[in-house]
Amino acid sequence: MTLPSRPLRLGFIALSDCAPLAVAQEKGFFGLEGLNVELSREASWANIRDKVATAALDGAHMLGPLPIAARLGLSGEPSAMIAPMSLNLNGSAITVSTALAEAMRNADPQAMDARPRTARALASVIAQRREAGAAMLTFAVVFPFSVHNYQLRYWMAEAGIDPDRDVRITVVPPARMTARIASGDIDGFCVGAPWNAQAVADGHGEIMIYAAEFWSVGPDKVFSVTEGWADREPQALRSMLRALIQAAAWADEPGNRAELASILAHQRYVDAPIETVARSLVGSPPYSREELGSDSRDYIIYHRYAASFPWRSHAVWFLTQMLRWGQIGPDVDIAAAAEAAYRPDLYRAAAASLGEPAPIVDEKVEGLHTGPWTLDEATSPIAMAPDLFFDARRFDAAQPKRYAASFDIGRFREA
Repeated sequence: MTLPSRPLRLGFIALSDCAPLAVAQEKGFFGLEGLNVELSREASWANIRDKVATAALDGAHMLGPLPIAARLGLSGEPSAMIAPMSLNLNGSAITVSTALAEAMRNADPQAMDARPRTARALASVIAQRREAGAAMLTFAVVFPFSVHNYQLRYWMAEAGIDPDRDVRITVVPPARMTARIASGDIDGFCVGAPWNAQAVADGHGEIMIYAAEFWSVGPDKVFSVTEGWADREPQALRSMLRALIQAAAWADEPGNRAELASILAHQRYVDAPIETVARSLVGSPPYSREELGSDSRDYIIYHRYAASFPWRSHAVWFLTQMLRWGQIGPDVDIAAAAEAAYRPDLYRAAAASLGEPAPIVDEKVEGLHTGPWTLDEATSPIAMAPDLFFDARRFDAAQPKRYAASFDIGRFREA
């Protein structure tokens, strides 16, 4: 098997979780694998989806649920996309405008003082606005098939807010979020770093809850290619995964985070002030101008805690949220859909060639561990982090429909 002679084009969106691609290019990991790669910054997730599907891109930084949705024909024409690697855990946050934050503080100061912060104060504001005959609040997510959409909905629904009936949810590209909240077009959003930190720095937003507080080590982006491309270019794919695994490990080293901020801040990638980018890398960004964030590096994770592994339990969780909110029906074979889209076998092969430890199981129970733990079901033990949800639920991928039906607010009820 040989590598393609032509340059390989990989797409990405201006977000801090494109780091493995940016680092692989800038620090030479692609070159060390014999790959000639061109990175292409794209304007939207729809662009990414369409260009990978039509082979205008060989692969891309992609929303975790999007390969699943593409295979099921839920987002455009059906396309057999796969995710052989995860690019990060955590990294997003839910932010509201400073005006809405103030209204929430007036409505329920006790709820606003608690961490992790629930949407209870938001529910009070919505009730007050409804009684006064005011317009619905508008929130933005980056794409219908995104962890951001599911995080926002889950967070709201836990407090009794029906996201389909009590608020309006619209789609805005990540880099446009801060401008839209500044203009008053939207009242809040869920997006990846660094755009929450930018809204706080600009004085237009206040972070309500980090993804790392919503779910301590929740999934976010993946690296995706089409199944056809993977079959035609197995050596290129393995070399690409090797480069990205090494780049992700480099990006997670504490001593490299300052340089990583410099790489990502460049106009080729995120094109944002380095101070803003760094706030989500050397610690956690401030919740507001008056409230600092923690110094934890777990705000965004690239390699630690098996972060690069494409867990099928993560894919199943995405599918439960699709079912919960009516994006798929009960006829979808959730286990089969997850197995087709997420390919831990391809990851394991690349990791083994590097001597990197990898899980030997495809799924794990989520929300089980209150403290650090060790994954022994791996080629060598892997140190893992707490994995709690903010509402203390557990998720077992073996019972997806029961889980989807267990929520008080949702569109699915198990027969």
